[in-house]
Amino acid sequence: MTSRPKGRGVGNGPAGKRVLCTGRLYCDLVMAGLSAPPAPGQEVYAESLVLTAGGGAFITAAYLAALGRAVGLAATIPAEPFAGPIAAELTESGVGLSACTYAPLGQDPQITVAMITGGDRAFVSRRAGPAMPETLGPLLAARAFDHLHIGELASLAEMPWVVAEAKAAGMTVSLDCAWDAEVLARPDLVQLLDQVDVFLPNRAESNALLRHAPLGQYAPLVVVKDGENGASAIAGGETLHRPALPVEVVDTVGAGDAFNAGFLDRWLDGAALAECLDAGARTACVALARQGGARGLGRLARLRSAAE
Repeated sequence: MTSRPKGRGVGNGPAGKRVLCTGRLYCDLVMAGLSAPPAPGQEVYAESLVLTAGGGAFITAAYLAALGRAVGLAATIPAEPFAGPIAAELTESGVGLSACTYAPLGQDPQITVAMITGGDRAFVSRRAGPAMPETLGPLLAARAFDHLHIGELASLAEMPWVVAEAKAAGMTVSLDCAWDAEVLARPDLVQLLDQVDVFLPNRAESNALLRHAPLGQYAPLVVVKDGENGASAIAGGETLHRPALPVEVVDTVGAGDAFNAGFLDRWLDGAALAECLDAGARTACVALARQGGARGLGRLARLRSAAE
């Protein structure tokens, strides 16, 4: 029998559309304050190090929970020696964990080393095991949630049946991209995203996607996150741009996933696209002003009130 961490089934949010986030869960080792990116044969030193839960599925879920949204997570907790601290962080997040499982004994830990240099970051990741846990299918069929958010395009490429099953359960679906050169080179991405409602790539990812088709062909609503240049929503042949908000950047890790949470929280309530983009920018600012994904996030209800 697969063991699971303790936690609520859906999360602690109020009445409203319930969100299930799924995808790979990483142990993030975030090294900040590097003077320069590492080069072969050389060594650079970080000013700080944080060990925290990572991956788009969890970070978006944690920010949604902090905004007051009822949210659950279907993911596999990385193997030891990281399972303990990662499970503890998940438990404190307010995210429902009943669909989470632990990686089997002996499996390599799934980790990401994030290196922060100036205002940008680079990642080295090790994936292990399947992208989504075996608990996901039955949970979708149970119709316990209204919306499914998939943390990275590579997870959908590995398990493409997920969107059809979510749709069969009456759910809307959103998808982050996350950089994966091999997946972004696939010629069948438009077909893969056929039933996705909201697609949320960043600027670099969207530029890679343009090799295959115009962005508007990937989903009815495509939101392009462009860092300090703001974000744009593409829907019905029209593009709406909203600026970024000023913030002193501490750490860029998780900012795009935090944006997703703010955007989706308002989109699920039927808000206008400009309001959704502004809400995403506000939540991204919280991530940019702190270090390490969603660790110790606390409540962000004040941000939701401001966005409304």
